Amino acid sequence: NVKEFCGSAVRGIINVETVVNRVMNKLSPLHDKIYCALSGSAADAQTIAEIVNYQLDVHSIEVGEDPQVRSAATLVRNISYKYREELSAHLIVAGWDRRNGGQVFATMKGLLTRQPFAVGGSGSSYVYGFVDAEYCRGMNKQECQQFVVNTLSLAMNRDGSSGGVAYIVTIDEHGTEEKVILGNQLPTFFDQ
Repeated sequence: NVKEFCGSAVRGIINVETVVNRVMNKLSPLHDKIYCALSGSAADAQTIAEIVNYQLDVHSIEVGEDPQVRSAATLVRNISYKYREELSAHLIVAGWDRRNGGQVFATMKGLLTRQPFAVGGSGSSYVYGFVDAEYCRGMNKQECQQFVVNTLSLAMNRDGSSGGVAYIVTIDEHGTEEKVILGNQLPTFFDQ
């Protein structure tokens, strides 16, 4: 039931991926080109995502343009921090806006940091070394997607709480592309 998320921003392309339980997609749209990955309590994380989605919709109507990714991440951070005693959730926000291109933000306990990639969830401790060694600036769309798929596959192989399918959302200036990769289609890094 616990998830693994990895997002990466390379050349204005955002890849957002998550390993989920077999029941719920843990990627949640916050706006047209902004998504978040949910971990922790599913109900708490989904509630935060729904509130931010509503606030961004209202904001974009008021200002007449799409919201910035940083604005979405700031809203997530503010709600998470304000209700830190009541909610058990960690959201990573990723997306594309015309001012700053592709971006990934980690939001945790009042902290908001923009990073080239972010990982979280129960399987993340198994893959930090891999992402540190394999992440490269300047990857193209296919390389970026493969980096994320490989990261998730490694995490799922080690973490007993992760598994099932991987939902992928690739975000760039043209829009979003969603894919589902079944567990038996994910790469393996060991002999079975």
